[in-house]
Amino acid sequence: MDSVSGVGVIDKGVLILRALAREPLDLAALQEATGLPRATGHRLAVALEQHGLIRRDQQGRFCLGFELIRLGQAAEDEFPLAELARPILTALRNSTGESVQLYVADGDGRRCVVSLESTHGLRWIVPQGALLPLDRGSAGRVLQGDDLAESVEERERGVASVSAAVRDRRGRVTAALSLSGPVERLSRQPGERFGRVVADAADALTAALAR
Repeated sequence: MDSVSGVGVIDKGVLILRALAREPLDLAALQEATGLPRATGHRLAVALEQHGLIRRDQQGRFCLGFELIRLGQAAEDEFPLAELARPILTALRNSTGESVQLYVADGDGRRCVVSLESTHGLRWIVPQGALLPLDRGSAGRVLQGDDLAESVEERERGVASVSAAVRDRRGRVTAALSLSGPVERLSRQPGERFGRVVADAADALTAALAR
């Protein structure tokens, strides 16, 4: 297999994994979700299943495999930022009652590496691992250079957020710490209400990274 065809196979495999990240699928639904020919989709799904990246549920549908849990844990272990951030984000979530997230730049987007849900029934949920755009939302602006930013209904109707920069030892922005929730609770000036506590939490994580 040459390098070009090898990359093509990897791309198709990732396409399958991303489709299954949304929901379990039988072969026909997997074909529809990915646009892959039936034979190709089946061949790659079986190969991924043999490596534990895909499994079958009780209905025989393809779904994400348990090997991904081990790989995800290994990736997190190699990424100390998430481990250092979790207690700081937990304290912020508990003190405000709102959802909190930590984002890092990932290509042309921003990746949510830690996400903690609000304690309220009405809440804004960002799935951990989600890839979101850089050009919308307060976290995106922080990752592009702002120290503190707020947004109101930029990416999702009814949602507001405020984010602050987390910096590495050289002072470079390495992550955006964000608090988000319904506009009716955060108001249309979320920075006024929560900016100080979000900035304090980002500063605490910056200090933890410097140790």
